[in-house]
Amino acid sequence: MHAIDCFAALAQDTRLAAFRLLMQHEPDGLPAGEIAQELGVPHNTLSAHLGVLARAGLVASERRSRSIIYRANLPRIQETIAFLVEDCCAGNPEVCRSLPATLNNPADDDA
Repeated sequence: MHAIDCFAALAQDTRLAAFRLLMQHEPDGLPAGEIAQELGVPHNTLSAHLGVLARAGLVASERRSRSIIYRANLPRIQETIAFLVEDCCAGNPEVCRSLPATLNNPADDDA
């Protein structure tokens, strides 16, 4: 578990915004240029931020033609959430008993 790396990577405004944007565009991901444009960040600055997120395992990239597409790494995110639940609820399972079900089956917006 590399929770500290994940938290450190997300502890910066631009990286957190990029991560949240990628989560909103799952499963397709976004080209790096579109992320930079959406966030109003220069390409070279965004590249450095995406590198930090990638080293923490929070994003993955794939070359498609002339673009690099970035996507959120959902398994790593699930591991991090599981770590938080296990650590925070240790000794008090009643506090978090319903949390895993909520994560697996989010409430419908219509409910």
